[in-house]
Amino acid sequence: MDAETTPQPGQTARTGFFHALCAYVFWGFLPFYMKAVAHIPAIEVVAHRIIWSLPIAGALLLWLGRTADIRRALRTPRMLMMGLLTAALISVNWCVYVWAISVDRTLETALGYYINPLVAVLLGALLLGERLKPAQMAAVALAASAVALLTFENGGLPWVSMVLALSFAFYAFFKKTLPIGPAQGFFLEVLILGIPSLAYVAWLQSTGVGHFGGTNWYDIGLLLCSGPVTAIPLILYANGAKLLRLSTLGVMQYIAPTLIFLVAVFVFREPFTTETAVAFAMIWAGLALYTWSMFADARYRPVPPAE
Repeated sequence: MDAETTPQPGQTARTGFFHALCAYVFWGFLPFYMKAVAHIPAIEVVAHRIIWSLPIAGALLLWLGRTADIRRALRTPRMLMMGLLTAALISVNWCVYVWAISVDRTLETALGYYINPLVAVLLGALLLGERLKPAQMAAVALAASAVALLTFENGGLPWVSMVLALSFAFYAFFKKTLPIGPAQGFFLEVLILGIPSLAYVAWLQSTGVGHFGGTNWYDIGLLLCSGPVTAIPLILYANGAKLLRLSTLGVMQYIAPTLIFLVAVFVFREPFTTETAVAFAMIWAGLALYTWSMFADARYRPVPPAE
């Protein structure tokens, strides 16, 4: 590949930023879809998300001409185990998220995804050796304090928020280290999850309790849409994750929870208590600290001499 066709570092970063931004905005408005399917059990919704994502991911691989990567992954135990791990993490995340919105706990999902960027930052420091500035350490401490406050006030750990934050942060970490492209990795995940999902949906339909059949075209249409609303943002995110630092993704990840928060409070009208407001304020302060430290670091970073 010659110099004219080789992407420059700045171009690569801009491409990754655009992909990640589109994914986070898409996710920010996803609660509207999840409310529409709230009458369907969460596990059934997730099973259909997996099933109908599979042809989309497969068509993308055929278009890219990268099917050989999947054959290689299926023959490589390490890659197959990594795919199994990321598939398990994202399926846990999906199940909790779908269930939480269906039972009017959308605000807790927003809190979880607010915590997630700071968990990602902490993982970057612990597992990738990315150094944290004092302001960044203070940001993580503020997030931990917010979780402690909610635990004290509610008499228990905010488990919905914590499961969402931890599962997606670890998913991002392992996704970044999966030694195949983002589109191939997503196809591998839904391929692994596809067989049990198909078996589960077939069992539901055979027992007459499934929502994908008969003349209920509304439910059928909603479940068919689960493929695009799942695959499109996740493929965009996977491309962004491959091109951006984990810490940069950590900063961008508060776009989606901000939109989810606004939807939960002003559209779904979920209760917003004083304790919850204080917890959110602490996390917002932590995110502001971390973002400021990132900009300050970029401003004072020395420019390398010209060769």
